[in-house]
Amino acid sequence: MKTRLTELLGIEVPIICGGMMRVGTAELAAAVSNAGALGILTALTQPTPERLKAEIEKCQALTDKPFGVNITVGVVTTQVDYNAIVEVIIKSGVKIVETAGRSPEPFMPFFKAAGIKVIHKAVTVRHALAAERVGVDVVSIDGFECAGHPGEQDVGGLVLFPATAQALSIPVVASGGIADGRGLAAALALGCEGVNMGTRFLATQEAPVHDGIKQKIVEMDENQTQIIFRKFRNTARVYKNSVAMKVAEIEAAGGEFKDVHAFVSGEKQEEAWSTGNIDAGMVTAGMSGAFVNDVPTCKEVVSRIVADARAIITGRLAAIAG
Repeated sequence: MKTRLTELLGIEVPIICGGMMRVGTAELAAAVSNAGALGILTALTQPTPERLKAEIEKCQALTDKPFGVNITVGVVTTQVDYNAIVEVIIKSGVKIVETAGRSPEPFMPFFKAAGIKVIHKAVTVRHALAAERVGVDVVSIDGFECAGHPGEQDVGGLVLFPATAQALSIPVVASGGIADGRGLAAALALGCEGVNMGTRFLATQEAPVHDGIKQKIVEMDENQTQIIFRKFRNTARVYKNSVAMKVAEIEAAGGEFKDVHAFVSGEKQEEAWSTGNIDAGMVTAGMSGAFVNDVPTCKEVVSRIVADARAIITGRLAAIAG
């Protein structure tokens, strides 16, 4: 399945496993890349640049296929030495970077000099155009359905994906609400060159989270997510558990971030991910959990999605077109 995305990145199928904090480890990234898609390590999952270097080396030992490293800028409260992270990535020989959060403009000269392809995650056409202007190679556009931070505009993928694709000349990747072959076929029909999925890859055998969390995603429907942090202009979509509902309640009552921090701390998130207790902390998940019905390997996920998308394109749609 060839698109501009596969040709540009040297991957076999137009599917990216988006950078997921804590989940984007060498094992998951390598499994996705070995399946023919693009796996992504998350730099901030590692506590130090030295640990990131070791994780990149582990991934290189597990796959000879392309993989990327995610750098999320400006959405964490702790001090991060981004220059050291960029240096590690470049010296490690990684050739694909996914950036998110603030503009990657300060790092672009270094990435370009090293021959690194940059995928930037955006949530509006305006930000996507700005990323194109600073020289990124691909824009991954997040619709309102996505897990994590969908922005403040609340534009769904059915509108946002083609709006971005028609505005940009570089490849656009659809992100949010996609977990199966129908989503891939739809994204291609809307003018995108591939898809970015997080929640679907979260519920795989290789994802480093407790099976209890994966099973909750399998049991999800389209109503099982919650929007929080809107009051703080940092909107996030998470699994609708008791923590998310408590945070939403505090926000609605006029509370400040300090009033919810104890519920959404990194320690509480880690407890949920590692113990399987869905109510222990904040758990990031997107609306596409409604389409997750099992916990297969990454290879099975990729193969199934490509096969189903191909069947839709060459079968049902071709038949309708006559």
